Amino acid sequence: MSTIAEIKKTTDSKMAQSLEALRNNLQKIRTGRANPGLLDSVQVDYYGSMVPLSQVANVSVLDARTLSVQPWEKGMGPKVEKAIRESDLGLNPAAMGDLLRVPLPMMTEERRKDLTKVVRQEGEAAKIAIRNLRRDANESVKKMVKDKTATEDEQKRAEADVQKTNQIYRQNEVINKARLAYFSFWSAFEKTEILKEKRNWLKKHAKIARTATRSDSA
Repeated sequence: MSTIAEIKKTTDSKMAQSLEALRNNLQKIRTGRANPGLLDSVQVDYYGSMVPLSQVANVSVLDARTLSVQPWEKGMGPKVEKAIRESDLGLNPAAMGDLLRVPLPMMTEERRKDLTKVVRQEGEAAKIAIRNLRRDANESVKKMVKDKTATEDEQKRAEADVQKTNQIYRQNEVINKARLAYFSFWSAFEKTEILKEKRNWLKKHAKIARTATRSDSA
């Protein structure tokens, strides 16, 4: 039979796990920048058993837009390449001997909008999970009161403590992390667009300057 203290401790631990799951899921979302965590969900066929990519290869960052995947064993390259290509990440690895290069496609506005929806969904899923944990904790305490192993006063205090924990995790952590990811996506996209416009402007005016120089020489 669990005590109220154990119920609160378990609830707090599971809420923390929900936040950690959200954090990991947000890290795996492809934003256009190379992140080894992007491949965490890839499963590779290793002698008939499906195992995480990290157990059969080393994943590192080559540059801002390219990941490097180095299988631990020779002969695993084709299987690793197949696993990455057939995942739902939209990536196309290129083999260079035993090494795999995984370039990340350019981020488009359409993809950016899709990612903001994913971020909202991940944040909402985490909030729902935390809300369900609060409900389960309260139901457990109510059962203790019904079984006369806890008083109604203890129930009220426990529910207040669980609600406080719930508010801390939902408002201060989940929402802020989801919002941070949401706005960082758009900020990165806007910076990319500004740089693109600057490059186009420079190319255009450089061409005009060259044409004018040739005309003056003639």
